[in-house]
Amino acid sequence: MEDPVDAGAQRTPAILLLGYLALFTWGAIGPYDRATWVAENVPIVALVAALVLLYRRGVRFSPVAYALMAFLPYWHTIGGHYTFERVPFDWFGTLFGFERNMFDRIGHFSVGFFAFGILEGLQRHRVMRWPWAAAFAVFTIGFVAMSYELIEWAYAAYGGNAEAGANFLGS
Repeated sequence: MEDPVDAGAQRTPAILLLGYLALFTWGAIGPYDRATWVAENVPIVALVAALVLLYRRGVRFSPVAYALMAFLPYWHTIGGHYTFERVPFDWFGTLFGFERNMFDRIGHFSVGFFAFGILEGLQRHRVMRWPWAAAFAVFTIGFVAMSYELIEWAYAAYGGNAEAGANFLGS
């Protein structure tokens, strides 16, 4: 498999990181609820830090993979600023006839975009054949998403601040 990263494509992660840092700074200024903002951003900052660490250690993805993986931190940072249920996203529900704010569901869907990076890495290093690599990527993302749902539930149930817990759940 040909390495998808050329000299020009090496700028993509830096540009996306700068965009995330700008969005994070905006989101940190006057969020709807500071406790919810912290709870929403701790795992995302850890995720971004992990991607930066991987990059610094020589693990590279294609520009498409970086763009797909950037969607979740961007989306989540906006959701943390407003809380997911309060994001001004009503136009989307109106357009498709939904009664509920769908911002949270799109955020959950975007977790799956990381499967592309996992698949790309497995294929580049020839760890396993494509069908197995694709299944592994999907199952890994499913496990991570399920684990995060359990963390959200535990925070909402035992976090001590009922409003922040409900906001963290997006309900």
